[in-house]
Amino acid sequence: MSGMTRPSLHALRQRYFVEGRPLDNKSARELADDPRAGARAILDAVVRRRAANRSEGQRLRTMLRYEAALWQSGLVHVAGVDEAGMSPLAGPVAAAAVMFAPGTRLTGVDDSKKLDAETREALAIEIRSKAAAWCVAFAQVDEIDTINIYWAGLLAMRRAVEGLGQPAQHLLIDARRLKDVAIPQQPIVKGDAKSLSIAAASILAKTARDAVMADYDRQYPGYGFAQHKG
Repeated sequence: MSGMTRPSLHALRQRYFVEGRPLDNKSARELADDPRAGARAILDAVVRRRAANRSEGQRLRTMLRYEAALWQSGLVHVAGVDEAGMSPLAGPVAAAAVMFAPGTRLTGVDDSKKLDAETREALAIEIRSKAAAWCVAFAQVDEIDTINIYWAGLLAMRRAVEGLGQPAQHLLIDARRLKDVAIPQQPIVKGDAKSLSIAAASILAKTARDAVMADYDRQYPGYGFAQHKG
């Protein structure tokens, strides 16, 4: 291809990054043969993006292995359950239950502790919009003081499960078992890093509790609740 007929670098960036078009083999060869340094940089970036997409796809397949097995067995309403706020010295404990339709894939969803606040907030919006059902529930400070934090965490989880818009057929829970909930369930150690539904629940629970602590900070300035929310 002559220099006069080559697309501009701006057009190439628009095509492959703004519009997100796939790079076919012919276009890849043309970019590889293009003497412009910018063209090579675009090709390298597209190749890296492809590799990242493949890696994320594999990660999501792994994160969905528990859900996929249950969906394939005929259980459609599978909910992931997790909590946030078991260690901090102030505020309530929050829990969330999240149910996705079979086949749902959400890029970037992971254990909430691995994500920064901005990413968690963005994913929480996407989770709420794409979940078949979700619920966030709390156990308040007076309940924590009465029954202790361990049982308060289980109470918040039970409330989240009971608050789902449609009954769950099976629960995937982060390292816990809800003995007073008559739904088949599977506790998974470090489940927020192994199950997409549990990870999604961890994100909703964490962002909901963070919002409460930010509100406390406005009501009771000077204690640093917004910065030290746990």
